Amino acid sequence: MAVGRKSLQAITLGCSKNTVDTEHLLYQLQDSYDIVPEGEERHVDYLLVNTCGFIGDAKEESVQAVLEAAARKDRGTAGKVFVFGCLSQRYMHELPSLIPEVDGWFGAREQDSLIEALGCRPDHSSDFKRYLTSAGRPYAFLKISEGCDRRCSYCAIPFIRGAHRSVPMETIVAEAEELASNGIKELVLIAQDTTYYGIDLYRRRALAELLRRLSGVDGIGRIRLHYSYPADFPEDVLDEMADNPKVCRYMDIPLQHVSDVVLKNMHRQVDGAWTRELVRKMRERVPGIVLRTTMIVGHPGEGEAEFAELLDFVKEARFERLGAFAYSEEEGTYGAAHFADEVPKEVKDKRLDELMDVQKKISLDFNLSRVGSVTEVMIDDFSDGVFVCRSEYESPEVDGEILVKYDSAACGGAEPYSMIGETVKARITGADEFDLVAEIVCD
Repeated sequence: MAVGRKSLQAITLGCSKNTVDTEHLLYQLQDSYDIVPEGEERHVDYLLVNTCGFIGDAKEESVQAVLEAAARKDRGTAGKVFVFGCLSQRYMHELPSLIPEVDGWFGAREQDSLIEALGCRPDHSSDFKRYLTSAGRPYAFLKISEGCDRRCSYCAIPFIRGAHRSVPMETIVAEAEELASNGIKELVLIAQDTTYYGIDLYRRRALAELLRRLSGVDGIGRIRLHYSYPADFPEDVLDEMADNPKVCRYMDIPLQHVSDVVLKNMHRQVDGAWTRELVRKMRERVPGIVLRTTMIVGHPGEGEAEFAELLDFVKEARFERLGAFAYSEEEGTYGAAHFADEVPKEVKDKRLDELMDVQKKISLDFNLSRVGSVTEVMIDDFSDGVFVCRSEYESPEVDGEILVKYDSAACGGAEPYSMIGETVKARITGADEFDLVAEIVCD
């Protein structure tokens, strides 16, 4: 720690997009402050909280984190507390009076103001550089756009984050090169809507072109795609996924539902037939693709028939990964203004449990089908004699892992920590619904 410099710690709530925002912010501050890793309990002069305000659970988690930060200030283990991100943006007029211990509130689009409040000058020539908060991991999230032009009836993101704004391709490639120089081997592309990339800058959907450009970055071995919107899906992305060995045969595409009635109420711009055909097309054009999706249960318009249709669709489509949540009415959204939240909470919870019970069996069947196969895995970590790994079919921080016992002979005597970030062949020997067990295969 530099003598005389003040210390700063950032706490990040919510999704991977917030992690990227925090890392961009910390890069701008690292020359002026000593950065204390998140989770380290000691006194800091400034405590920053990057919040999420998307749905009820995320808001509650963010509010709790802000209250804990205020309590640290009261105990004398934190100096000033600054809060930024989605929760601040959404409730800027209410929060200051509710939590007066906070020294400054900054919206999701006010990073420059936060930097200035910390006594620094924003430097947009380094917008593509980041202070990696999880040093040593071989993957990084790469945000390719901000905001959203969609108007899904349940979603508050457009009025929190603003309209869709693509990051110029040259800036994204420069950021990827910077990440690769810091040991990153896998890029996970994220945005509120990755498939809309390029419309504003280039007047065309340019995601496939971006994938090709990123594939040329030395040191990057894998590129993974998250948060793809189904309407007007750019099919040249499927060609890139099928033909480009660096692009993972993995697609995160939140479909949310399949009932025509519910999709119409959600303002998803697709119907059930379109959704089924898109899934069919993805499986046909990218053999072996793994699909991750998200569903919402209990949305206005979802009766027993609509929920049964959703269950049948999930059984039919057999998504390898699926997450779900119960609809929550979000103030300021179209849904809150125009639909009654008519499905009782106990019914939502029952449907959610029923859906996830179906998915657990599907996920288990998929994992068991891989037992005996040999696959390339990337080593993310090493702990208690075991490598924590992923193949192209597991995304970091949301999917299960492949656990491989360290074998000195199979590793050629290499020290295990030196192998983090390396790709090795492994044979799957066991599975449950989440994780796999494997052994290294010697060449």
